[in-house]
Amino acid sequence: LSCYGWVGRKGVDRMAKDARGRELPKGIRQRDNGTFEGRVAVDGKRVSVYGNTVTEVKKKIAETKYKMEHGIYVDQCNISFDEWFNTWLEEYKKNSVKSGTVFSYKNYYKYYIKDELGMRKLRDLRGEHIQHLYNKLKQDGIATSTIKIVSAVLSGCMKQALKNGLIERNPVPLAILPKAGVKKQSRVLTQEEQTLFLKYAKAKDSYLYNFFALALRTGMRNGELRGLKYSDIDKKKMVIHVVRTLKYEEGRGLYEDTPKTASSTRDIPLTEDMLQIIENQKKFWGISKIINKNEYVFHQGDKRPISRDCVQSEIDRVIALIREDGINFERFTCHGFRHTFATRAIESGMQPQTLKTILGHSTLSMTMDLYSHVLPSTKAEEMEAISGAFKIS
Repeated sequence: LSCYGWVGRKGVDRMAKDARGRELPKGIRQRDNGTFEGRVAVDGKRVSVYGNTVTEVKKKIAETKYKMEHGIYVDQCNISFDEWFNTWLEEYKKNSVKSGTVFSYKNYYKYYIKDELGMRKLRDLRGEHIQHLYNKLKQDGIATSTIKIVSAVLSGCMKQALKNGLIERNPVPLAILPKAGVKKQSRVLTQEEQTLFLKYAKAKDSYLYNFFALALRTGMRNGELRGLKYSDIDKKKMVIHVVRTLKYEEGRGLYEDTPKTASSTRDIPLTEDMLQIIENQKKFWGISKIINKNEYVFHQGDKRPISRDCVQSEIDRVIALIREDGINFERFTCHGFRHTFATRAIESGMQPQTLKTILGHSTLSMTMDLYSHVLPSTKAEEMEAISGAFKIS
């Protein structure tokens, strides 16, 4: 065997036949998995190409021969996984997914994959290498959900390598993902906690008080709220148009992107109290009327957009003020506002399908999962309400 082809006894090519006994063109054979392999030889150098049909292999033979004759052929045998990953990202993903997704892929590769697999030859990667990576990440305390994303990135990358004939088998399915531990429930504020938090935020003149209030009232994501503009406030139709999100990319800074998924682009009913929150934000900055509709509703004092870290820093500051008064208050992230809104909606009897559209979930199952996280007091009340159906006389 050569790197990607075969050599007959004493180097003599033999006419091959396909699985049906039909003779194949010289230099082409059918492999055990049903695909076809073609051999190209130029100046004593032999390489192989692969395809699902004889026609596809013939085309690849012609292309490869041209590249070899003109000195532009890259020996696939020597491609490292690092080189292939960057090629895959640049040529196959950059123009087919959102820029934020490409940035995410880069980060997952940089932090979780590169050190372990980057320098290995692409053709040498085996299932045990992938398995070792999973096991190491698990031992390092990396969440199973993160390892699943790592696996998805690897899978997409290797599927394309297989399709391109760079490898003979995709090793990713041969590895087993570690068993997920008990999923940590998201922090949900009680009604008393949400009231207390907003009380302190307002009393201490937090520049994000109205941001927090609208987050609790709408369930909008952090980036969606930070990217909210006055042009999105439709008083005529009484809705908030969620059409963008703010993201951060190293070397690029904050930038606007489309919402997380297609279903995330949505309209949220605008109530009078929500309108008042937006008006209060204008007053906080001393604005009597909006001249620039393209201005962010929530921003820094110099009109610059707010970063995710700034939001969390302000949440932590308010929590610290509460604790200074001797009140025990557990830390939470901005996403806690979204889960708190969903919980209040469930407690108030909002139908799952309605809540799904307001939250911008892509599937109803995501919304239904929230129903399993309602507060213990609510579960107790619901159980008490149906107790009469099971009384024994």
